[in-house]
Amino acid sequence: MAENPKVIVPSVFDDFSSKNVLTMEYLPGIKVTNIDALEEKNIDREQLVVDVHQIFFTMLLKHSIFHADPHPGNISVTDEGKLILYDYGMVGRINNKTRINLIRLYLALVEKNPPRVVSAMDDLKMLTPGYNRSIIEKGIELSIRSMHGDKPDEMEVQSLMELANKTMSKFPFILPKNLALYLRMTSIIEGIYKTHDVDFKFLKVLKNILQQENLITSAYIEEIKISFDTFLKSVNSTLRVGSDMEKLMDEVQIYMKKRKPVVLISGSIFSSAIFIGSVFLFQSNEYLGSIGMISSGIIMGISTLLRKY
Repeated sequence: MAENPKVIVPSVFDDFSSKNVLTMEYLPGIKVTNIDALEEKNIDREQLVVDVHQIFFTMLLKHSIFHADPHPGNISVTDEGKLILYDYGMVGRINNKTRINLIRLYLALVEKNPPRVVSAMDDLKMLTPGYNRSIIEKGIELSIRSMHGDKPDEMEVQSLMELANKTMSKFPFILPKNLALYLRMTSIIEGIYKTHDVDFKFLKVLKNILQQENLITSAYIEEIKISFDTFLKSVNSTLRVGSDMEKLMDEVQIYMKKRKPVVLISGSIFSSAIFIGSVFLFQSNEYLGSIGMISSGIIMGISTLLRKY
């Protein structure tokens, strides 16, 4: 935060601090929810709400650390509109795996992809085992539409609830212990936004953070890794069932050992193109993605065998 010109962090007096007491520099400011005082100073409250979210979610998603007690008494505003953050007695930390999964979750929300949202929530342990994925994805789809400004009508919501009741499904959301402080932070920050009641698009701010801090690439890489791991598991399962496929792969391996390596230009290019496309398809449709990736392997094997003739 030291590099952020919109944030001021009071200095700490080490000589007057201990394990249980944190003594910091006194910096006066306007309470972040004091609307009248902010208006008097002509502070842009819409931009203020954006800045609060930008600062706290950048801390979380880029640095794996966050202020876990950002209530209005711990956030003040200078006459120039800068934020002063007090009281670091409660600070939360997340490991890198959790950070990447949160980025995956937020990116999927921004890109309106319910299956990826559910997958990220599952990896974050936010769903109980045995949940009905199709029901959850439908519920997430309605939520995403609402977050993007397309509020679902009552009939759609009622239809979803009826479907859940028919399938004896509940919405199995749980609170993992390692995310308790994170969710506390997000709920308090949301309260600041509701107090100001300004035109604010949370997903737009999230998108800007992900782009400005170069966090999107790492999320996509993780999605590909997860898709590939899942694909390998499905391939292993398929090969155990299909003995003919096992024989074909064995023959390819024996053939490759007997002959010198050859460059199968046309076959390798074609099969590689199918494989790469199938990896991305797998994220939205596991069945078609698996078929595509298995097909790429078959094509490569057949083209290798045909070189014999």
